[in-house]
Amino acid sequence: MFNAYPDSIGTNLSDTIALLQRPEFHNVFSLFYILPTFFQSDLDRGFSINRYELNEKLVSEADLQALKQLNIVLKLDLVLNHLSVRSPQFLDMLAKGDQSRYRDFFIDWNKFWEGEGEMSEEGCIIPKEEHLEKLFLRKPGLPILFVRFPDGSERPYWNTFYQQINYRELEADDLKHLRMLTPDAVQTILRQFNARIAAGEGFHDIDLGPYQDYRKLVIDIVESKRRYLGQMDLNAESEEVWEFYAKTLRQLADFGAKLIRLDAFAYLHKKPGLSNFFNTPGTWEYLDRLKRIADELDLTLLPEIHAQYGKHLHSAVAEAGYTIYDFFLPGLLLDALDRGRNTYLLRWLDEIQAQGIHTINMLGCHDGIPVLDLDGFTDEEGYQPGLLDPDEIDATIGHILERGGRVKNLYGKDGKKIAYYQVNASYFSALGEDEQKLRLARAIQLFMPGIPQVWYLDLFAGKNDYAAVDNGGVAGHKEINRTTLTNEMVEDGLQRPVVLDQLEMMRLRNTAAAFNGSLSIADTPSNELEMTWTNGDDSITLMADLESHEFTIGHSPAGKQEQVYSYPGQVPSPARETTTGMWSVGRVGNMRTRVRDRGSENIKYKRIKLI
Repeated sequence: MFNAYPDSIGTNLSDTIALLQRPEFHNVFSLFYILPTFFQSDLDRGFSINRYELNEKLVSEADLQALKQLNIVLKLDLVLNHLSVRSPQFLDMLAKGDQSRYRDFFIDWNKFWEGEGEMSEEGCIIPKEEHLEKLFLRKPGLPILFVRFPDGSERPYWNTFYQQINYRELEADDLKHLRMLTPDAVQTILRQFNARIAAGEGFHDIDLGPYQDYRKLVIDIVESKRRYLGQMDLNAESEEVWEFYAKTLRQLADFGAKLIRLDAFAYLHKKPGLSNFFNTPGTWEYLDRLKRIADELDLTLLPEIHAQYGKHLHSAVAEAGYTIYDFFLPGLLLDALDRGRNTYLLRWLDEIQAQGIHTINMLGCHDGIPVLDLDGFTDEEGYQPGLLDPDEIDATIGHILERGGRVKNLYGKDGKKIAYYQVNASYFSALGEDEQKLRLARAIQLFMPGIPQVWYLDLFAGKNDYAAVDNGGVAGHKEINRTTLTNEMVEDGLQRPVVLDQLEMMRLRNTAAAFNGSLSIADTPSNELEMTWTNGDDSITLMADLESHEFTIGHSPAGKQEQVYSYPGQVPSPARETTTGMWSVGRVGNMRTRVRDRGSENIKYKRIKLI
């Protein structure tokens, strides 16, 4: 699965399609996850959606037809929890207030918490301590945005993610109805208020001297010119919201999507007394209702969830029959390749196989490298361990930060950081910009069970983009891994061995019949990894040294001679039949030969000296 924004390559989606049409990409990708600047949006690089209509600056109907001709399956987002403040629904509420049909489309904070807390001086209810303890916060402070209604009242609405309030500067025409003010007085007021607005400072305490009696009137005028940026939480108790979901899923199906990623679905169900993140049974009830709608449209839902491994929510979602996102693999691969060990990677791989978990896995993506996901969790039954111990997670974070990464945190009710949520870096930079590490990370990803999702920048070994971070504003840390590749950069990249090697491996993953079979893991020393997929007479094997990062891929297509691919580019000893009916492949990297009896699963190792 290819993964990119519509404008990640060149200037719009047609440039990406031109890339996928090149001979170098023949038989490489079967699916394409297009990020939501595909739609009309205004913030958070697409995840603050105004309308689920084509962003005509980046996407055309001709692009959708071209993807169909390439026989590429589309994956698109439904951002369940929130909608932009510039959506028709929110703008209607701003304009009509209590008379708007969308009055309950969003969550009135005070109405939600009525009887469950105390009113503050600012005009919002502070929930009781037992409720605050259960809130899962993505930013400091309460998750609210004060919304100004047409009657001048200020009402707090639930706002889990981004928010920003901007004020437009005053103009003389704004004060023209204040006829008692002289032109000089108007200019004095304009200068004082606009200076504060331009500096981003508060203006409610301005001393207007002889014009002080007009201060409240002028403040009301400034507030009426308020502009919002942000993502407002949807009230899924409202049938209007469910009609919106059904209509949106039909739109996505009409665009040609078959897979629908449910962004932030775990935040959707909210109820006083419960956590605002994956509470039960409400979250399951909502998911079941969505699935019934999706089934009618022949759509497959992919619930997206970030949570500590120790909560085992991934297992619960998988047991309910959904494919999950393998947010554990990126951190586990960093641990394996930095420390030269297979211990924790194999532990997760064993769980996938034992539980029959279906996954979409990845190295990098549009967001950060997950680290919270690897952690343990303390519940009523005590501490449930994670996939890595806390000190090992800290060491992984430390390595990425030493290599230039940035962090995203989670916050407690007092506004203090309680945990790293993710580390933002390109995966290549997180690997120390080591091309051989990237090759091996990709190879292991491709041999893992599930659908491998490939971030466009990882394919081209993209590095951390610090200029984009510095220019990115509040969420600038995310831009470190979102560099737009010009067509010239793509041409240069397709001359690099690290890019061509990845394409070669992906083509094998996309076409080899063995990957439709079963996976076996050889018993090897902890610094080695051997993974074999077998489907009838077709088999393919990855043999890797996690310390030197050298590896080979041996492919034995049914009825054909084995092909051996060696990375980096060393030519191993040719496969050969022996008098005992066994075959072997010599490895240059660690002077090892693998010997396997074709008629059994017995695997033996011996050290050899290669001449």
